Amino acid sequence: MTYALPPLATCIVRWQAQHGRNHLPWQNTRDPYRVWLSEIMLQQTQVTTVLGYYERFLATLPDVASLAAAPADQVMALWSGLGYYSRARNLHRCAQVVMAEHGGQFPRCAQALAQLPGIGRSTAAAIAAFCFEERAAILDANVKRVLTRVLAFEGDLAQARQEKILWALAEQLLPTAASDMPRYTQALMDLGATVCVPRSPSCLLCPLQTHCQASKQGRAQEFPIKTRKTVRRSQSWWLLFLRTPHNQYWLQRRSAQSGANAIWAGLYSPLVYASADELDSVLVNMDGFARTDLPVLQHGLTHRELHLHPVVLHVTQAKQHPLPHNTDGAWWSLSDALAQGLPAPIRKLLADVAQAGGHAD
Repeated sequence: MTYALPPLATCIVRWQAQHGRNHLPWQNTRDPYRVWLSEIMLQQTQVTTVLGYYERFLATLPDVASLAAAPADQVMALWSGLGYYSRARNLHRCAQVVMAEHGGQFPRCAQALAQLPGIGRSTAAAIAAFCFEERAAILDANVKRVLTRVLAFEGDLAQARQEKILWALAEQLLPTAASDMPRYTQALMDLGATVCVPRSPSCLLCPLQTHCQASKQGRAQEFPIKTRKTVRRSQSWWLLFLRTPHNQYWLQRRSAQSGANAIWAGLYSPLVYASADELDSVLVNMDGFARTDLPVLQHGLTHRELHLHPVVLHVTQAKQHPLPHNTDGAWWSLSDALAQGLPAPIRKLLADVAQAGGHAD
């Protein structure tokens, strides 16, 4: 199918200057480290959530050298609660590669940037466009929505061939002047985030309305077309919180092999069991310790709906270690535990466990 390519660049560059987001902390900088950090944090995460994390991260690790040299635990602790933790692991690894293989300088073109850990084609293009004014197309979820609506793109993006066609169209729509690339790239992001939203897009406020084929046809909600949907599978975990009378808590670092698809890999958690029977088979050998079951907590991930069953075991003292097998963990005070890299639901449950025990740390 042939698509007529409207002249988008000029009108959206002008729109972005007047109506776009121009005061975010990672804007108005050509520092690849800061732009890269923001782009990774913003993947599948709202701007309002990222703002605080971005500032705290930079306050502790202000440049690529400090990030590369930081312990993994420190990186994960700074990321704790932001979710999609593979981003933090790749971020750390990427900084180390930049230092070791690129002399501490980020490559200046999208093709080379895309070879770094955790940087895909769209993120590489965004860094290259913002920092080096390269004419490189981005195509994240928001931009796919904008372009498929403007073009009434009928291809199914579940098919790699159709996505490749959309990439080619995105490249053809780029502005001619390289100096327009930073604002053009930001304009597409802003349109997708604030105007051309998934449900109830604000078509009357959109600078592309006169060019938008989906709007003219009254079909905006039909795009983008993607037949293969993410299926979220339910999974139940039983979490064993060990707690002493001195308000110490046992946490262990989860390895890359822990759990289904390495969920929470590299983060700290209590002991995790796949079923109530598996947990009971452990507790049967731990007579003499009081048990408390707390309410189940549901936590949604991209591909999983976790049902977390917290069980508190009140042990006598830390040195009387009740664990039935060797584990890579340690006892922590509540304040020290909360300073570690914890998944958001574990952070909440740990606070609940402490409160249930009458702890004030």
